[in-house]
Amino acid sequence: MIQLFNYIDRVSPIHRLTGAAKLACMLCWVLAAMITFDTRYLILLTVCALVLFRVSKIRVREVKVILIFSLVFLFLNNLLIYLFSPEHGVSLYGSRTVLIDLIGRYSVTAQQLLYHANVILKYTATIPVVILFVSTTQPSEFAASLNKLGVSYRISYSVSLALRYIPDVMDEFHSISLAQQARGVELSGKENIIKRLKGATAILMPLILSSMDRIEVVSNAMELRCFGKEPKRTWYRERKFTGLDYGTMILGFGLIGISFVLQAVNGGRYWNPF
Repeated sequence: MIQLFNYIDRVSPIHRLTGAAKLACMLCWVLAAMITFDTRYLILLTVCALVLFRVSKIRVREVKVILIFSLVFLFLNNLLIYLFSPEHGVSLYGSRTVLIDLIGRYSVTAQQLLYHANVILKYTATIPVVILFVSTTQPSEFAASLNKLGVSYRISYSVSLALRYIPDVMDEFHSISLAQQARGVELSGKENIIKRLKGATAILMPLILSSMDRIEVVSNAMELRCFGKEPKRTWYRERKFTGLDYGTMILGFGLIGISFVLQAVNGGRYWNPF
């Protein structure tokens, strides 16, 4: 998890892109996947995202935590959709093909399965791209990218600080956890969930206090350096655009254009094979 928010020094075309180009392409990619429910296009985006992930040379174990969190959220999302609206796909596609006949409206239909498949594809098409951006962009370059896209440099620098100190906070959490366990606080999987939650509160307060101290130190340092006095600022990590950057941004806008074209061809957001 710590490595997720640090720049991974590897050579790949994705690492050579400027942060602004990667940010623009990522936003366009995510928007394109969110606009459409065309299964064919979502499959194409997913395959391309996985290929880019492979090209970037990022190891799965380095982003294992965020992947597990995403999979858990994806499972819960699909589960809740089915529990509260088991025939949402039927209403969308205008037909009902029962595959497994269960109790009442909780029968398994082909239309509902296609809708769930589209939801899953939206995740698989966007999560690798977001991870690519975060894993291949330094926090200071990310801040420069936001500022280059029109975001205030004060907000941009705040985002940069948040990303930069996440590894420190996680290291602090680990150190406090070990210290509390040495004092007899049980946090292992052997105890039930209630005791583990009570033990976690013994970590939370020291972590909050240490984080507040870190915030005070950083804010005092920024104030002493007159941060925010000038309307503009320069960035150490800012880089000029190259042909590869322009091509990447054109690709991103093209993906959005394809989503709108498919929406016109399909007569709506949904591709209906039934």
